[in-house]
Amino acid sequence: MSIWRVLLAIFFPPLAVIGKGCGSIIIVFLLTLCGWVPGIIAALVILNNPDN
Repeated sequence: MSIWRVLLAIFFPPLAVIGKGCGSIIIVFLLTLCGWVPGIIAALVILNNPDN
């Protein structure tokens, strides 16, 4: 995970997970609509997942 992805996850979480698939983008987008912090947390968790 690069520093640019982390900064992107902080400022616009759905854009940070764009390479992880459609489901991840939708989940992060919905969580960002519910609140900015849940979207950031979800984006960082998805970016830190070593399986993908």
